[in-house]
Amino acid sequence: MPVLDRRIKHLLYDRNSAKCPSLSSAKKKKRDDGIREHVTGCARSEGFYTIDKKDKLRYLNSSRASTDEPPADTQRRSEQRRLLSSFTGSCDSDLLKFNQLKFRKKKLKFCKSHIHDWGLFAMEPIAADEMVIEYVGQNIRQVIADMREKRYEDEGIGSSYMFRVDHDTIIDATKCGNFARFINHSCNPNCYAKVITVESQKKIVIYSKQHISVNEEITYDYKFPIEDVKIPCLCGSENCRGTLN
Repeated sequence: MPVLDRRIKHLLYDRNSAKCPSLSSAKKKKRDDGIREHVTGCARSEGFYTIDKKDKLRYLNSSRASTDEPPADTQRRSEQRRLLSSFTGSCDSDLLKFNQLKFRKKKLKFCKSHIHDWGLFAMEPIAADEMVIEYVGQNIRQVIADMREKRYEDEGIGSSYMFRVDHDTIIDATKCGNFARFINHSCNPNCYAKVITVESQKKIVIYSKQHISVNEEITYDYKFPIEDVKIPCLCGSENCRGTLN
C-alpha cells in the first residue's frame, strides 16, 4: 500500500511530468467555441473561476448561430395558415373552430349512460355553436360497409359505429375510432353533426347546439332513414319520437 500511495502522490503533484500536466495549465486550454475545458471532466469539482468578457461574447455568438430553427409557435402558425388556405369564403368560421379543436381538444369522458350503454360526457363547460369532437374512423365505400356490417353481426358485435359522409363514403369507427362513437341519440339533442371539407377531405364534426354544462351527456339526432323494422328510442326526452327510424 505505501508504494501505491507514493505513485498517486507522484501523479497528482509532479508538475514537471509530461504525461500529467498541471491543473492550472489545463484550465487555460479552451476550445474553439470559447468554452473552457475542465481537467477533471466536471465543472463542479473545480470550484468557481472568472470568465473573461471576450470568452462570454464568443460563447454567446456561437450559441446564437446554432439556434436558427424556427420556434414551435412559428411552426404552429404556419400550419394554421396552411389550413386556412384550404378553406374558402363561408367556411372561414369552420376553419377557426377546427383549428381550435385540433390544437386544444375539449375535455370529454365516456362512462355509463342512462340512455343506452355507454355515453360521452363533457368535463368542461362548452358554449353554443362550438366544435366538440371530430368523428374519426376508416373511410370506406358502401359495398365494404355492407360486408362489414354482416361480418360484425357474425362476430357477435352488437353495435356498429358507421356514419355516412355522402352517397359514396362512410366512416366506420367500430374497431378504430375515437370517443365520438359513444355519443348517444336523442330526439332533443344538445349537439348536431356537420360535414366540413379540410384539405379536400370531408370530415364529420359534432357541434354544440346550446350551452353544455359539466357532466352533461352529449347527444345528437342520428336521423336514421325510415324503415319497417323499428329501433326503439330510449332518450327519454319530452318530445321523444319513440323510434330512431
